[in-house]
Amino acid sequence: MIAELMSPLPKPPFSTSLYWALFAVFFLGVIWVLSSALTPFVAAMAIAYLLDPLADRLERAGLSRVAATALIMVTFFSTVILVLIIVVPIIEVQVIAFAQSVPALLKNAEEAFIKMGGPKLQTILAEQQGTKPAPVGDLAKSALEWGGGVLRSLWSGGVAIVSFVGVFIIAPVVSCYLLLDWDRLVARIDSWLPRDQAPMIRSLAKEIDRVLAAFVRGQLSVCMIQAVFYATGLSLIGLQFGLLVGAMTGLLSFIPMVGSIIGIGSAFLIGAVQFWPDPVPLAMIGGVFLMGQVLEGYVLTPRIVGNSIGLHPVWLMFALFAFGNLFGLLGLLLAVPVSAALGVLMRFGLARYLESPMYLGKGGKSSLPESEQIAQKS
Repeated sequence: MIAELMSPLPKPPFSTSLYWALFAVFFLGVIWVLSSALTPFVAAMAIAYLLDPLADRLERAGLSRVAATALIMVTFFSTVILVLIIVVPIIEVQVIAFAQSVPALLKNAEEAFIKMGGPKLQTILAEQQGTKPAPVGDLAKSALEWGGGVLRSLWSGGVAIVSFVGVFIIAPVVSCYLLLDWDRLVARIDSWLPRDQAPMIRSLAKEIDRVLAAFVRGQLSVCMIQAVFYATGLSLIGLQFGLLVGAMTGLLSFIPMVGSIIGIGSAFLIGAVQFWPDPVPLAMIGGVFLMGQVLEGYVLTPRIVGNSIGLHPVWLMFALFAFGNLFGLLGLLLAVPVSAALGVLMRFGLARYLESPMYLGKGGKSSLPESEQIAQKS
């Protein structure tokens, strides 16, 4: 009887890789089913993750975790509320004014198009297509209706009022609890790791944290600086809705190239209707965006974000659009951390493959640098 109890336990029927695959499937299933309910909690985790380094610094300065958490949360949400009180009414006024001026902008655009020989060109294109030429106003109206349909689909796809209420009411409370217990949560999760694989998992987690810290914390700072720069520059030029266009450009620059393309296109479209045929304001608009791109590429991004974050812009754009389409607002919150984690795991798997007999063959030598070979062995 004792011998039977002391005998080694049978090996599990599944491999470790299969366990991780099943966990990934379970994780995606939970997100799919509970996407609306999970949104405020994921937002709270993001807030706690962003503020945890500051709490650690205050602890090292002599404050208790409770005092550090209270000070950070009060300061953070007071700042957010103050910004909303100051900025939101201004943006709201510009949005309403823009919506009211759309018919006049379209009329001015149609008149400018006619002066430049638009009807002749439009007739030629219509004859080639075998259709009757449509007025520019009707084309613009169709474009606006299409844009409204896209916005409605995005709204119904996850950005619902319930999610917003949850984010602004539940997220602050949950983020306070998470920030207070963040170090204990990390230690508890670390204690659950398989002992044999714990060093490898910790190494991967540190690399994921490095990528996230470099991109998210840095890129948010870059976006805010760009929003202020573009809004100030376009407003000083006298561009209608310059504050709205500038803020939109800066905030959307979180998605590589998308913010710049939308901002430049919107600014030049409004500027062409407002200032045509005077080329000086249009040149000044181009100068603002040129200075903004130089400031971002040569000053802000290298100094704040860093050059080697390991998160390719194309991969990030795909993750944002794919996760946003699948899970709505929750997908947008998860896109960056999930894409960063997948990027780290793919690089890790590629390094293992380049060290494996499948790649090297019989008697093959590693193609990795000596430093990376030592890191892999350690």
